Amino acid sequence: MSKKGKNFENAIKKVDVEKVYSPREALELVKEMAFAKFDETVEIHFRTTLDPRQADQQIRDVCVLPKGLGKTVRVLVFAQGEAATTAREAGADFVAETDEDLAQIQAGHTDFDVAVGTMDMMGKVGRLGRVLGPRNLMPNPKAGTVVQPDDIAQAIETAKAGRVEFRLDKSANIHVPLGKVSFSTDALYENMGALTTAVRKARPSGAKGSFIKRITLTSTMGPGVKVDVNSATNMESAQI
Repeated sequence: MSKKGKNFENAIKKVDVEKVYSPREALELVKEMAFAKFDETVEIHFRTTLDPRQADQQIRDVCVLPKGLGKTVRVLVFAQGEAATTAREAGADFVAETDEDLAQIQAGHTDFDVAVGTMDMMGKVGRLGRVLGPRNLMPNPKAGTVVQPDDIAQAIETAKAGRVEFRLDKSANIHVPLGKVSFSTDALYENMGALTTAVRKARPSGAKGSFIKRITLTSTMGPGVKVDVNSATNMESAQI
């Protein structure tokens, strides 16, 4: 058995597969089981009862995690003129303003985590759909990444502060990072509370009953831990 295999097997022994844990218990267990030499990401996975094929059962929204993600977020901004200047002053890592800039991205230069665009640039940005779309980097109004030129500085600040986008995948699941295993349990708990609240509030019109069927927490390399859905979806009023 490989070293990674042994570490995983040792970690999974700590999980009671028959138990559904409270959010705090689950977070503590995920932190305890992390064994990689790097700072693993804590992830949350929602299994829903939604049908991704139905237009009225889609979910796509954003949430700003109050404790951030524990990593440097590289932001590219599609803007021109005064908005491009504002974007640079606001801390954008890259600004795509000219046709030459757009051509570089078209050629596959996508070394950034979030793309924000001003409305007047989206006609040109739309041509990059085949490059940005598969990487989930296409600016989108619903995700708050297509904005008026006057709002570009705020959009950059939000992206760097711990903004995460969540959306329903083809298997009716939602997967979102919550932070790093090096975060305190309190910090991860606060991020989880903000995210579960945002997912619940993003309930689509076609959802029936309680649309969140199962919640699992895991780290990048570690095993999954089942979380009590009722407790997790009522974390908004919970005290840390």
